[in-house]
Amino acid sequence: MNKILLSLLFTVSLFGAELNWIHNYNKGLALAKKEHKDVYLFIGADACRYCKKFKETTLSKKYVMNKLNADFVPIYLSRDQHKIPDKFERYGAPRHYFLTSDGKIYDEDVGYMSPKRFLSLLKEVKSFK
Repeated sequence: MNKILLSLLFTVSLFGAELNWIHNYNKGLALAKKEHKDVYLFIGADACRYCKKFKETTLSKKYVMNKLNADFVPIYLSRDQHKIPDKFERYGAPRHYFLTSDGKIYDEDVGYMSPKRFLSLLKEVKSFK
């Protein structure tokens, strides 16, 4: 079973090697409606060491990028650079929100996650809908 999983991850990692981040909440929702996808909203901060670690060790993995791009419209908002709607917490970064295309929050989490844990979370939140 492990060999099959590793083989699948290797195959998936060959395609789609970057995240298509949107840095505007309303534009991200509009794209999600158009593409019939949910939204992954990542709220971070410029000087947040755990945000940086999450980006470098988790979001840099091709299989994580592929899963995010396939199932979600990814939005990244820095509390230091972008307008963050009031309904979202700005502190305690990194923050992870999973939304419908009309902005309804159906799951949220906080903190750094390893690639394995984050991938597990992505699969879990899809089952909530």
